Amino acid sequence: MKALISIVLIIAALLGLKELHRYWQDMKARRKAESTAPGEVAPVAADPSALRGMLPALEPSLQAAKKQGAASLEAWMRQYRAYVSDPKLAAIELDYVVLAGAKNFAEAKEVFAAVKQRTPTNSPVYPRIKQLEKTFQ
Repeated sequence: MKALISIVLIIAALLGLKELHRYWQDMKARRKAESTAPGEVAPVAADPSALRGMLPALEPSLQAAKKQGAASLEAWMRQYRAYVSDPKLAAIELDYVVLAGAKNFAEAKEVFAAVKQRTPTNSPVYPRIKQLEKTFQ
């Protein structure tokens, strides 16, 4: 009889935990849905290669510059800045901030401040700005 009662109590405890987990997941989803204003889409970090503002023909040279490091990316930006516009320009400059931050933190902070100042909150790169904000403020 004790074994039967023990089994029933264990099953009841497991079912209770399952319901508690389901309730917790629902509450988490509600909080996330409520954190965005009605009619507003939650910000999602954009894929940098999918952003508008640059001719696709420049993408291979940009990728090569990123692979070569901060100095190469800085030279690429000086050469092609006139052909790139936001939000792609902001994404490229944030890549530069991350690459240059280890060697030239002061310059990285300046570039970050400039990008943050000109980027609106509804920009596809804004979530990345918020992510880097604590490091480069």
